[in-house]
Amino acid sequence: MTDWPTFLSAMTLVLVRVSGMVAFAPFFSSTALPMRVKAAFVGAVAFLLAPLVATLPHAETAISFPAILGELAIGLVYGLSLTLLSEMMLFAGQIVGLQFSFSLVNLMDPASSIQTPLLGDLFSLMGTLVLITAGLDRILLASMVRSFHAVPLGTFALAPPAALAIVRAAGGIFLAAVELAAPVLAATMLLEIAVALLGKLSPQLPVMMLTVPLKTLTGFVILTGSLALWPRFIGARFSGLLDMAERLISVSLAAPGGGG
Repeated sequence: MTDWPTFLSAMTLVLVRVSGMVAFAPFFSSTALPMRVKAAFVGAVAFLLAPLVATLPHAETAISFPAILGELAIGLVYGLSLTLLSEMMLFAGQIVGLQFSFSLVNLMDPASSIQTPLLGDLFSLMGTLVLITAGLDRILLASMVRSFHAVPLGTFALAPPAALAIVRAAGGIFLAAVELAAPVLAATMLLEIAVALLGKLSPQLPVMMLTVPLKTLTGFVILTGSLALWPRFIGARFSGLLDMAERLISVSLAAPGGGG
């Protein structure tokens, strides 16, 4: 591109799209990453992509309020869809924490800067570790780059069904969290039943003193054994949410009033 104003306009629109994703998507939205690092990363991505995406067919580089709003909407669709994964991990940790009798043990969540249960923070950090080691963050960036081919620059208009679909997808957080915590829930529930039956057979046994330590030890053993299944579970949920985001963008583009 030899036209400097066109380049700056395209870079601004790309910057808006990528920043919407970085603001909410897992790992990228973490407060553990300094704001200056995030700003430099978004600026570098926008600088590198602007000359490429501005020359794609049907791309509109003129800066206008509808264009900026559309680019921000694409980033938010990606970010809000993928942030459901973080909420699922946090909710699963809260469920397991209740089974471990850790409901009153709270820590400061580095991602949201609010106090959350101990197991919720543990699950969130482990989920982030799986996301990084599996390269899911790079897959998200690749999907964002592909979105410029599916939805040319400055041509997107968010349709109401896309926002409603994200709200409905949030209802699946509970089911996914229960599935992730199911091994621990089943083991601790069976242990509680066994201890209760043992208390009936031997009334003099201090059942209340045995229940919490046994549940905690058994739960940690089962949790450690189930970690091998986490990469596949988290990867499947991540892929499903990413596919949903790409589908919502395509549907909104094809809807009446959409660009392109």
